[in-house]
Amino acid sequence: MQDALFEDPDDTPPEPARRPAPARGARARTAAAKVLPAPADDGLRALAERLPPRLHMGTSSWHFPGWAGLVWDGEHAQPALSRHGLAAYAQHPLLRGVSLDRGFYRPLAASQYAAYAAQVPPDFRFIVKAPALVTDALVRAEDGRGQQPNPAFLDPVLAVEQFVQPALEGLGSRIGALVFQLSPLPVHLVVRLPEVLERLRALLAALPPLKPQAPDGVVAVEVRNPEFLTPAFAEVLRGTGATYCLGLHAKLPPIEDQLPLLRALWPGPLVCRWSLHRRHGAYGYETAKGLYEPFDRLVDPDPETHEVLAKVIAGTVGAGWPAYVAVNNKAEGSAPLSVQALAQAVAARAAGD
Repeated sequence: MQDALFEDPDDTPPEPARRPAPARGARARTAAAKVLPAPADDGLRALAERLPPRLHMGTSSWHFPGWAGLVWDGEHAQPALSRHGLAAYAQHPLLRGVSLDRGFYRPLAASQYAAYAAQVPPDFRFIVKAPALVTDALVRAEDGRGQQPNPAFLDPVLAVEQFVQPALEGLGSRIGALVFQLSPLPVHLVVRLPEVLERLRALLAALPPLKPQAPDGVVAVEVRNPEFLTPAFAEVLRGTGATYCLGLHAKLPPIEDQLPLLRALWPGPLVCRWSLHRRHGAYGYETAKGLYEPFDRLVDPDPETHEVLAKVIAGTVGAGWPAYVAVNNKAEGSAPLSVQALAQAVAARAAGD
């Protein structure tokens, strides 16, 4: 049964977006214009109809001007997209979810979550990252360097009060996955990993149930240290009803080497965040950004990852579980186009092509 997951099937929210009235001058047009979705593409709509309904794919955030023509109708500045782009994004046929990463840097209030929920249809799902306040073992400077131990690391009370409860209240049934992404551990904690796992177990056990407010919601843990990928980690997740967030990032082994952990948790949902192409190495975000901006084309296509991930998706949804997948621009160059390529791989597998 476990291997079946990976085998082939045969073996105050903004107003709704609308076309703006004409305005005089470029500055006036920028101030008055609403963000509209890119014109409907019959091919994308047909592809979307071939996808399993329990699959929710999307991108990591949505505020990228380079997606003009792919997601947006016309050009818009990043601030306008941050504030008004989500409603247009959610009208793209393939984008049925999004990774809401903003809360990682500062906890969000229930009212902020509610404003996001009001911009998307009922079948749209959010992958939400927990604040670094509880998921980073270090207090960091603005440049990302660790300064001192974080006394709130894996604090169950803060996890509930600053993350889970506001998300439940604001997003409700639109929650797909609440993700605790553990930042890279300092060496002194890596060598004491059993203690970290016990603290993680206590946090996960203290979380309130997501149902009935979020019937499709799951709790997932993403890591950046390969030392976590052990049976002991799987036991903590299984024992608390959480799952593993498949993290496609150069700090971790390739996707194939992470699948044994998913098998140990089978049956269950899939949560995946594809963050960075492996060619850039563990610290390659800025390199990838420089090579890939404005994120309007696939620069480094990775069809091998598409095929493996499509296989896992097919096994998950085929067994009746939801699958939540978010792709970053730094994965291949353009997250919307990565989602499209992955959708084609999923649809082809479903059709037996």
